[in-house]
Amino acid sequence: MSNVLKDVDERSRLAGTNKFELLLFRLGVDPGGRREIFGINVFKVREALVMPPITAMPGAPQHVLGVANIRGQIVPVIDLPTVVGCAPKALSILIVTEYERSVQGFAVEEVDEITRLDWSRVLSAEANAVGGMVTSIARLDSDDLEQSRLALVLDVEKVLRDVLPSRVPEVNAAQIGLPIAIPHGSVVLAADDSFVARSQIEKVLQALHVPYVMTKTGKEAWEKLQSMANDARAEGLEAKDKVAAVLTDLEMPEMDGFTLTKTIKSDARFARIPVVIHSSLTGQANEDHARSVGAEGYVAKFVAQELAAALRKAMAAVATATPAG
Repeated sequence: MSNVLKDVDERSRLAGTNKFELLLFRLGVDPGGRREIFGINVFKVREALVMPPITAMPGAPQHVLGVANIRGQIVPVIDLPTVVGCAPKALSILIVTEYERSVQGFAVEEVDEITRLDWSRVLSAEANAVGGMVTSIARLDSDDLEQSRLALVLDVEKVLRDVLPSRVPEVNAAQIGLPIAIPHGSVVLAADDSFVARSQIEKVLQALHVPYVMTKTGKEAWEKLQSMANDARAEGLEAKDKVAAVLTDLEMPEMDGFTLTKTIKSDARFARIPVVIHSSLTGQANEDHARSVGAEGYVAKFVAQELAAALRKAMAAVATATPAG
């Protein structure tokens, strides 16, 4: 097996271990005179290369430098430092990424390294009153925040919405189909660390006339699920009477979606609650792993009709399944 294939295989095995790899890079000096470290999940990165020739496009959106020919594919190039308000010495590196079925390049000042982390060492930026273009904060060296270097993990979904809004599909309620009927008093429990993704999910659930509870991390979703199970037991009900389904992203601070799903499916209280994974990480390997940890569905971001269909299918499958024992 080649070294490249070994690397791919090793990274694929990280799924479900609550670990991931972060590509670290610099964007230059911010308004406060600092050169912060930024990060992006390696699974989203196709490649990082020395800045290729850029062809300017008349009328291009603000922050779009133009397009580049990357191995025969024409890719828009986004000036990432200007998006987040940094001033680079030069735009030396292009990070080519794939998000939500689209490919784009991010021009950056320099790339530092790839580091492997546990999601438990990543904090929600919103929970820490940071937010903005940053979805989470990674502790790189130590669990002690006062000693550890910090990396700012960008909310790429928000960057793309702001820079290339035409790539963020609108939710058309008329195309989603009929509402989903769920038991009275129950909700869909959803988890996603991106503000943009949560707003899209909320529009779909509202169009389906489905009540929901939204959380920002896998850990928050797990804690909420346990709380709802305790409430159900106090009322003489089962957890499934409170939670009709769980909808989870994969990449989230503190606990990722694979780990959340595996944890749910290993608890007998939640055996009859379907889990649908909704992620911008596409590919057969991720779909296969979703099935291996017990998820009833896997759908790539973001097509509203496909998300609605995946929820319908997963809930129908659990409703018609014969209880174990």
